[in-house]
Amino acid sequence: MSTESISDRREHIRSISVTALAALLGVGAALASVALTGDLPVDTAASDTRALFLVLGAIVVQFVLFNFTNIYADDEFGMKHHLFITFMTFAMWFVTWGILLTAESTA
Repeated sequence: MSTESISDRREHIRSISVTALAALLGVGAALASVALTGDLPVDTAASDTRALFLVLGAIVVQFVLFNFTNIYADDEFGMKHHLFITFMTFAMWFVTWGILLTAESTA
């Protein structure tokens, strides 16, 4: 019984860590995208592919970081985990960057 609670707690902490890192790197990539395309008009900045490369870099950094820290020690780091990290990072980047571009165009 006690080993189950320790395992459940470790699983919960791992899930929170993975989700938080994906969200933070998504927001960080959006802030970096705004900094990178800040001198462009909003319509040009929205279609700039350099910002997309930033979010792809943030996704790749996470995969390397998770393999390096061995956060999925005994479990398989499968396709479900790859898709979750990719989706969370891209979604946070897309929403944050969209809000920042909209705020910039109305200011």
